[in-house]
Amino acid sequence: MTVLLYLAAALLILVSLAHSYLGERYILIRLFKRDNLPELFGSSDFTIRTLRFAWHLTSIAWLGFATLLITLASPEFTAAALLKITAVTFALHSVLALGLSKGKHWSWLLFAVVSVLTLTAGVNGQN
Repeated sequence: MTVLLYLAAALLILVSLAHSYLGERYILIRLFKRDNLPELFGSSDFTIRTLRFAWHLTSIAWLGFATLLITLASPEFTAAALLKITAVTFALHSVLALGLSKGKHWSWLLFAVVSVLTLTAGVNGQN
């Protein structure tokens, strides 16, 4: 089972890197050159930033799943470790959403709360 989990994690890491790089290079940049993007909050800037962070959140989620699989493959894994990985994954979601949306997309707040709650549950030993 361990080898299968490591293989699955490796595939997730590869696909997440390819997804971010290739998506940015071949999809997002070309999409953003269009002149008919929806204008939210007065310009297409919010739309572009939202699409960009939403695209890359997928890659971060896949990296988080890969880390969970690697941890599950370890004989010493604990529920607390899984909760910490989940907390870090959502903290990264929060930072990316906050930074790329300049705070205008409120998802960063939700992701931050999920991160804190999950980390707190892990520290307190609540499974």
